[in-house]
Amino acid sequence: MVVRSKGLRSKSRHVLQKKPRSRGFSPLTRALQQFDVGARVAIDLDPSVTNGMPHHRFQGYTGIVEGMQGNAYLVGVVVGKKHKTLVVIPEHLGRVQ
Repeated sequence: MVVRSKGLRSKSRHVLQKKPRSRGFSPLTRALQQFDVGARVAIDLDPSVTNGMPHHRFQGYTGIVEGMQGNAYLVGVVVGKKHKTLVVIPEHLGRVQ
């Protein structure tokens, strides 16, 4: 029998899939977004950019920017009763009104 792969992107076929008309590279403005500390952001994974991507279980979560780490943002997310801090680059973040 073949042993099943258990990597970071396993079981993510539909989560990490782009719509047919948005395939390819992301717009450059998405990489140049800037957020202030305390801003609310939505985690929206971009499968065409693999570095700085949080785990796919956090897709769709809303968090608060707690700081910066290099050119990435530290985003605080509450999962159940626990507070988790994610290191996310701006390509995987979106604004929340």
